[in-house]
Amino acid sequence: MSEEPLIRCRDLTKVYRKGRMEVAPLEKLTLDVKRGEFLALMGPSGSGKTTLLNLISGIDQPTYGELWVGDREISKMRRGQLTKWRASECGYIFQLYHLVPILSAYENVELPLLLQKGLSRKARRSKVEGALELVRLSDRADHRPSELSGGQEQRVAIARALVADPALLVADEPTGDLDRESADQILDLLGELSGVHQKTIVMVTHDARAAETADRTLHLEKGKLVESRGGVGV
Repeated sequence: MSEEPLIRCRDLTKVYRKGRMEVAPLEKLTLDVKRGEFLALMGPSGSGKTTLLNLISGIDQPTYGELWVGDREISKMRRGQLTKWRASECGYIFQLYHLVPILSAYENVELPLLLQKGLSRKARRSKVEGALELVRLSDRADHRPSELSGGQEQRVAIARALVADPALLVADEPTGDLDRESADQILDLLGELSGVHQKTIVMVTHDARAAETADRTLHLEKGKLVESRGGVGV
């Protein structure tokens, strides 16, 4: 794990307006996440976990504060710039997989690459096959989601998040819809991606057992960090 942070949040604040009211799921949050670190975020519903995940991944933008990923201040990017940045720099892993049911595992993994201009079919094939091999699903490349187990579907989703070789992976309850055995396999895979392949992973989870597999766990409550376990403090 590199000592240099990949993610730097400074006084990160997100405010939503509901009629005349303002709701702030995140308030002046400051956080560093090292390159290659596997970070778990825990906290009750409404604590700001998913809001933070969406800010880090560029899906949403902060109202105030700075957010850097590598040498890019994504908090100042425009929507079109963020779309291009996410396509190459950030992979998102969802709880419910979000696979296209009529496409094979191979075709689902290939989808993000179709947005990249100038990438040949041969280059796409090499990247897709490499991603499927990494999640140990090369033998399921031609299977559709309905022909896969839940754990296999999530591994396809992870391969899709990995296929563009981003430095950052964000995962929103990646084991929340899985049985214990499948969940443990996914957590082992995430640990391998962080420890061996130096991917920086930020994972939201309600599962204490899942959080224990991370290098560090941070707890959020009412938009603020209230506790940390393991690794380096906030």
